[in-house]
Amino acid sequence: MGLSDHFKKPKPPTLLEDIPKAEGWLTENMNASGYPLDGTIESFRELDRFFDEQSRPGGLLSGGKPGSKLFAVGSYMGQVFVRQLGGVWETDDGDPEGEINIAVRLPDGSLLFPVQRAMKRLRNGGEDSLYVYGRFAAETLEEG
Repeated sequence: MGLSDHFKKPKPPTLLEDIPKAEGWLTENMNASGYPLDGTIESFRELDRFFDEQSRPGGLLSGGKPGSKLFAVGSYMGQVFVRQLGGVWETDDGDPEGEINIAVRLPDGSLLFPVQRAMKRLRNGGEDSLYVYGRFAAETLEEG
């Protein structure tokens, strides 16, 4: 090992490494804040309640840059899709918008974009319900 090896910058984590960390962070903080997340699609109702309550002025999602929170919400949703529906993550660390474009491919071949849905939920409110999105994905897969 040469001297230059000691000065190499560590590689940044990959999206696949960031997803479970973000999911864990979100679950811990949501549970501690009265929004219980239990790893089910049913818990997406709590995510919707969080968006409804925290996107008001002064809320955790109002103003500022909610990007890391939205990535965490999308990571949680995607992990639920992976565990509950048999999905598989698709990520591209070379994509400049990779955090936004993370996707879960379901066994029927359909793609879900949970971070993009979280962004729409914040922008459009309840009409882009996360719970409805999750139920629709589960029901479509069951019917297929």
